[in-house]
Amino acid sequence: MDGEWWRKKWVAWAAAAAIFVVLMLVTPAIPQDEDYHDFADQRDLFLGIPNTLNVLSNIPFLFVGLAGLILCHYKNYFRLCSQGELWSWTLFYAGVTAVGVGSSYYHLYPNDATLVWDRLPMTIAFTSIVAIFIIERVDDRAGTKSLAPLVIAGALSILYWSFFDDLRPYAVIQFVPCIVIPVM
Repeated sequence: MDGEWWRKKWVAWAAAAAIFVVLMLVTPAIPQDEDYHDFADQRDLFLGIPNTLNVLSNIPFLFVGLAGLILCHYKNYFRLCSQGELWSWTLFYAGVTAVGVGSSYYHLYPNDATLVWDRLPMTIAFTSIVAIFIIERVDDRAGTKSLAPLVIAGALSILYWSFFDDLRPYAVIQFVPCIVIPVM
């Protein structure tokens, strides 16, 4: 049965890769709309900070992320059972912490160049959550081994978008977990 499970796992990965390649070939590029940077609230309310509420609303991510990082490593507060879990939760909370900085920076100076620093930390958090769910719901070893490839795939989706102005890989990284996690 163990051999059967591994065969099914590889078939699933191969099918996912094939579907991704076919979708990239048959769907048109999704460019970043420049109006994306045109926020509804553009007021300078505090100390001359542009888009004040958009900038300040990201600061809680910094504190939640730092608290999570501390609790991950403080006397095993979350009762994590493996190194894979510890690394995955650490990357998740590091991503959340970085959202507090990167997203504030983007909202301060909204453009495609700063949007990278908004999306990259979110992608680290998204991909880490997928690895966590694999660890906790499927298999510890498989989830641990998936962490680095998932985070790298997320980072590559941001690079692809920034070089080719095509959001398709980023959309896959962002939205597939919304389907996969409930299924797990």
